[in-house]
Amino acid sequence: MRYTNKSALRMAVAVLALGTISSVAVRAEDAKPANAELANKLDPNAKELDDKVLAAAAAVTDDGGKYKDKAGDPTFHITSDGKKVDWFTYSGYRSYHAECHVCHGPDAMGSSYAPALKDSLKHLSYSEFMGILAGGKQDVSSSDQKVMPAFADNKNVMCYADDLYVYLRARASGAWGRARPGEKEEKPDSAKATEKDCLGG
Repeated sequence: MRYTNKSALRMAVAVLALGTISSVAVRAEDAKPANAELANKLDPNAKELDDKVLAAAAAVTDDGGKYKDKAGDPTFHITSDGKKVDWFTYSGYRSYHAECHVCHGPDAMGSSYAPALKDSLKHLSYSEFMGILAGGKQDVSSSDQKVMPAFADNKNVMCYADDLYVYLRARASGAWGRARPGEKEEKPDSAKATEKDCLGG
């Protein structure tokens, strides 16, 4: 009698487990994103183009590998069907993930306590960006307090401030997606000299 009860118990547990697995499988299927836009946010190579930001960021001059827009502000230059970036976009990616991603999230996507810089750079000018980077920023409300520290004295940030701006601008326009740049232009001599002077090396 005891063995029959154990056999029946095992059978009941197996049936319950099988039912749970199929139920979970159905729920997982139901949880798939309903539209391609949401699914693309999970794709590291997806790009969300913003035509207005992209047009404003168009490179019109090349100053020895440092590209500038019509206003003279630094910008990105992506070639080879979107696979090859200029040096400053690459350097900005590295600097961002060394100094900024802990608060602002990987690939400038934001976090629960800092905004998505890929969205902020849609409306921040070069001078506004530099001012916030150097001087910090506080957003205080009755329910929330967000404080970005000033980085004016941090050479690991300020020596690469233009690079950060260029990378974030590429993210904001959608010209560069959520991926580490692979192909890149050579590091310009001007970038080497500026880096050496800034870091004091």
